[in-house]
Amino acid sequence: MSGSRVRWAMGFAMIAVLALGMTMGASGQVREVLKVLGVGAAVKQFGPQINSAINGLTKHKDTAVATTKVVPILSIGIGKSSAVGAAQVTGPKDKVALVEAVAQPEMDLFGKEIRIRALVPVSSKDVTAGLKRVEGVGVSGIVDLKL
Repeated sequence: MSGSRVRWAMGFAMIAVLALGMTMGASGQVREVLKVLGVGAAVKQFGPQINSAINGLTKHKDTAVATTKVVPILSIGIGKSSAVGAAQVTGPKDKVALVEAVAQPEMDLFGKEIRIRALVPVSSKDVTAGLKRVEGVGVSGIVDLKL
């Protein structure tokens, strides 16, 4: 394992342990806030390293035609949103540069028999006022952050 991957893994593990330790004694609502802050901090701090790891896994090399980056996934609820994970987006370099997050709107059909979840690359982290989709960019990977 290369030195940068070891440093990335150690730093990520430290954030995860810190977040877990902070949430152990917290109430449910406070625990969720701390998890959200942990996800946002992890993506901000380690997004480029996570992106490189995904690119290594998929054997992708960024070009002007198809470049990638990792951004937070924001789950959209009634009047609020929260960071629930991370996603790699891909597309033309100029379009990918506009992406700030991936919005995750959800809805149930036929009561709760079918759940629909979309992943939409957006140009703003404020997804409660409406989605500002970045056309021409897609989601190419999902990152599971276990906090």
